[in-house]
Amino acid sequence: MDIKLFGKWSFEGVEVKNQALKSVISLRPVYLPHTGGRHEHRRFWKLDIPIVERLANRLMGQAMNYVREKDRTNSKNGGKKLRAMKTVKLAFEIIELRTGRNPIQVFIDAIENSIVREEVTAIVYGGIRYFHAVDTSPARMVDLAIRFIASGAAMKAFGTTKSLAEALADEIIAAAEEDRNRSYAIRRKEEIERIAMSSR
Repeated sequence: MDIKLFGKWSFEGVEVKNQALKSVISLRPVYLPHTGGRHEHRRFWKLDIPIVERLANRLMGQAMNYVREKDRTNSKNGGKKLRAMKTVKLAFEIIELRTGRNPIQVFIDAIENSIVREEVTAIVYGGIRYFHAVDTSPARMVDLAIRFIASGAAMKAFGTTKSLAEALADEIIAAAEEDRNRSYAIRRKEEIERIAMSSR
């Protein structure tokens, strides 16, 4: 039996082209991306969480702070996960309509294009701070990519008539196409890598 995300999109044929990310992106087929926090207190077990749920979790924690009042639930935190999952589902429907492709694959492509390969860390030596370029681990690459995609969507939706789902679809499509003019995630990635290159 083929398990489809939200009963609509199959995980069959979805692939991670970047070899470094294959072990840190979970494409385990799920109908509803909600594991109930069972991996929360175990180190690195978040890598077993379906990648679509990681996007919903990031929207809960980050993007919901930006959205309009009418997009929020009545209580401060009640129903945030359900709201985030509905937002992701609607965004995926928009992606499918605009691209004609499986939105899960489009999202994976967006992550692969948004990963930061090199960052800067501060080293204190003799009371002086030096900035040194370091390679980014695959798990952090995916975390940062999802964070930038969620932040970009939230900033696009904030203070506009555009809903968070529409903004999220725009950001994912732009990142998948590597369009730096429309994608916050791509611009942020290039900025971090440029700073790292100057700190080598």
